[in-house]
Amino acid sequence: MRDPESTSRRATALPGRRDPITFAVIKSALDAIVDDMAYSVIRTARSEIIKDVMDYSAALCDADGVLIAQAKTIAQHLGAVPDAMQSVRREFRGDLHPGDVVMMNDPYEGGMHIPDVFLFMPVFVDGRIEAFTVVIGHQTDMGGRVPGSNASDSTEIYQEGLRIPPVKFYERGVPSRTMRRIIEKNVRVPDRVLGDLDAEYAACKVGERELGRLFARYGRDTVRAYMTDLLDYAERVTRAEIARWPQGTYRFTDYLDSDGLSDAPVPLTVAITVHADGHLTCDWTGSAPQVRAALNSTLSFTKSCTYLSVRSVLRQDVPNNAGVFRCIDVVAPEGTVLNPRLPGACAARALTGYRMLDVVLGALAQALPDRVPAAGEGGNTVLSIGGLTAARKPFVLVDMITGAWGGRPDRDGMEAVTNPSQNMSNAPVEVLEAQHPIRIDEYGFIPDSCGAGRWRGGLGLRRRYTLLNDEATLQLRSDRMAFRPYGLAGGQPARGTRNVLNPGPDERDMPAKFAMVLRRGDVVQHDQPGGGGHGDPFARDPARVAADVRDDKITVDYARREHGVAIDPVTLDVDADATRALRSARGSDPRA
Repeated sequence: MRDPESTSRRATALPGRRDPITFAVIKSALDAIVDDMAYSVIRTARSEIIKDVMDYSAALCDADGVLIAQAKTIAQHLGAVPDAMQSVRREFRGDLHPGDVVMMNDPYEGGMHIPDVFLFMPVFVDGRIEAFTVVIGHQTDMGGRVPGSNASDSTEIYQEGLRIPPVKFYERGVPSRTMRRIIEKNVRVPDRVLGDLDAEYAACKVGERELGRLFARYGRDTVRAYMTDLLDYAERVTRAEIARWPQGTYRFTDYLDSDGLSDAPVPLTVAITVHADGHLTCDWTGSAPQVRAALNSTLSFTKSCTYLSVRSVLRQDVPNNAGVFRCIDVVAPEGTVLNPRLPGACAARALTGYRMLDVVLGALAQALPDRVPAAGEGGNTVLSIGGLTAARKPFVLVDMITGAWGGRPDRDGMEAVTNPSQNMSNAPVEVLEAQHPIRIDEYGFIPDSCGAGRWRGGLGLRRRYTLLNDEATLQLRSDRMAFRPYGLAGGQPARGTRNVLNPGPDERDMPAKFAMVLRRGDVVQHDQPGGGGHGDPFARDPARVAADVRDDKITVDYARREHGVAIDPVTLDVDADATRALRSARGSDPRA
């Protein structure tokens, strides 16, 4: 049997020699460490937004703060780590010690929005920083004017909650009583928030422990060398693939319905240039000016969403690290919705991020039509309900509803799944009802909500909530009501969002974004959009259409209207003769 210490000594003594097996082992070890960190968070968190919805992330950076590994968590978070990391290193250069943990959430120092709180822990080997563990968690509440700290109608960041620059949450292993007291006094549910921050800290410690074992086994110089190789490898593979894409500039524009304070659409425009040397320029010039409401995306988040959008069409075996980012130049003029100036509000910036994904994919579909799906649901909907119970106990429900993918070039869109820019889950009904004074009366698919195509989009979801408390504040952030999820290659757009207050004879249709006070017994229904269709709807296999009818995903009328397929109303089988007649009658006009 080999002596592990002798293996370590040999590796350390020969740092210049690159062994592909050792490279693969160290890469896999780093991937395993970040996933272990992620599992630690989900096992120890207090709130459903982290332990059930899974709105959190974990990553590792090298000694220079360069992102070297990401857990399979929130893609939107992870591309913002480099900018946030540099803010931490600028603030504490020469002043980080074993046991220190730095906290921050300031969107204007590399963060994203106030509920996303970063923790950074330096990892020391023989008295020198060799890496950082990073965990990001969406907190249930960080104060501000609306429960959940996620209102889309705030007009400046000072309304949005407790804004934290890089500060020490732990110093030499001792928790900061000052920071814990400040948080405790500024958030509505301090037990949940501090509990989730403790879960983030525990995950950082897991990463520190496992990295320590890796450095002990292979030696500092060897691990450092292979980290550098891993970054270079990701860049090399990414450049090689992009170099095979058709060169040129591809443009696409999509819209947010409005900023919630006016009815004016908010355009997002990108021009993606594929260069011969294997890098991309993603230029967001032409996007809307900075808006009054909280849909502004700071530059770190704009970079992150651009990176993840490009990454989603790359080969699956490209490592998820900053080597990929080296191949993508992001341009976003200052003072726009994608690079706002202080004091621009940005709590609801995730919605803008989802639309960035749709815009980048719309542009890349022109270059890579066999890889890109039609638009999905447009991103998750955030519904927050908060208030005081009869016993004067505060409660905050933050429900994030994820829905549908668009039809893909070779198969239907998925449904009841996370948006491609996230790795999230819908909170179980039982958890929401057990922990908050609400009842979920309906949760299911909406028939006919998908975009028609040879490959249809996924179906949208409906959730219906009844308030069981005397009073509560509701804040609902959704989109894709006016600008429905687009189809590709002749596919049709999906049905848009619908929000209804007190469904029934006296129901009220509500806008995509709104806040209001609810009273006991009030009912809120949210219908998410479906995904857009891909390809000619009349080219869809009639057997697939019939199967969708039998599964109650589409109606008989939809099958006839959108696909030219006649379904026998009794047997729910295809009426072949009637279908031939319908499709023949269409002629050359795909929508006749």
